[in-house]
Amino acid sequence: MNTAKPRVTVFVRDNCHLCASVLAVVAAVCAELGESYLTHDVDSDANWQRQYTDLVPVTLVDDRQLAVFHLSPEALRAALQAS
Repeated sequence: MNTAKPRVTVFVRDNCHLCASVLAVVAAVCAELGESYLTHDVDSDANWQRQYTDLVPVTLVDDRQLAVFHLSPEALRAALQAS
């Protein structure tokens, strides 16, 4: 099992259908590549809410923003394999 800091972070909120779609992609690709991921509720932190509230879901790889709203498996796979 990979115990390093997860490379993928997804900012989400409750009752967000786009968030559910992105999380499905993240879960599948991370499982395929042996990576782990974190989710954060954007509404649980004032700074996250200010930064991301109009953009959720927001996907970061290695702390860099990869996608907002939608995420393709190909884009996530490429980002994870690039480094």
